[in-house]
Amino acid sequence: MNTSYAIGLDIGGTHITAAVINKTDMKVLDFSVCKESFDSNLPADQVMNIWKKVICTAIENSKIKNITGIAVCMPGPFDYKNGICWIKDQSKYEHFYGLNIRELLLETLGFSTDFPVLFENDAVCFGKGEVFKQQKNLSKKVMAVTLGTGLGACFIDKGVSISSGDSVPVDGEIYNLPYQDGMAEDYISVRGLLSHYKSLSGTVLNNGLELYNLAKSGDQSAIKVFGKMGEDLAAVVIPWIKNFKADHIIIGGKIANASDLFLSSFNKTIQESSLKIEVSISNDNEIAALLGAVSFLCD
Repeated sequence: MNTSYAIGLDIGGTHITAAVINKTDMKVLDFSVCKESFDSNLPADQVMNIWKKVICTAIENSKIKNITGIAVCMPGPFDYKNGICWIKDQSKYEHFYGLNIRELLLETLGFSTDFPVLFENDAVCFGKGEVFKQQKNLSKKVMAVTLGTGLGACFIDKGVSISSGDSVPVDGEIYNLPYQDGMAEDYISVRGLLSHYKSLSGTVLNNGLELYNLAKSGDQSAIKVFGKMGEDLAAVVIPWIKNFKADHIIIGGKIANASDLFLSSFNKTIQESSLKIEVSISNDNEIAALLGAVSFLCD
């Protein structure tokens, strides 16, 4: 059997990770992985040049010549079929609204206009990748949640992503579910954490890492903020765990790295609702997302 390779891209509000993936074995070529943090609110041409540098480095490191496609996991709102970005007023990709990212990507890389490029929701990619990583999940109903600059989710039934029907929210999304005085993402995201910390302490922080370091150093307001986020996350997902009849919930995203600060309050709220569900934290969000993205090229 001829081995086939594709580029997997995990693109978030503050980072891009690229790797070359063996589609035949669904394995990431470890030495090809290249990542970079950046400001997604830079002008579009500057962002595209950052992406180009990371992608080209991954290809160069892989020593693979016959790349057969690009699979991109991208946060929404996004027209995944046509590759058009509809992100607006989310403190990320301010200059990308309405742009055709497929065309921009191919033009920037100098690839032909018919080169296969597939886009999928970042949370869906993460969820599918986790299923590939843990084969036992192929027989289960899994809800996957990503916590970062936004709040992502996906629902997977025996390896198949479910985004319609009565058992899941509209489009399988939870970020825009009504919650307290706004929507879920207003509370369960980096900006939600920073906003809550400001309301408690009066201090404006620049990013989630500053908040995490404060919590780890014993700052009680920072500790309280993470604990409350755990409760909020549980409150948002409980109705959909019940509706979907999920066996397993997997939490990923940048904020998942701070699980020691919110997982106990999350689990406590889950237990108080009398739900019995396996809860786990992903130990490599990016690899899962890359595998999940490329899996759609194989479907």
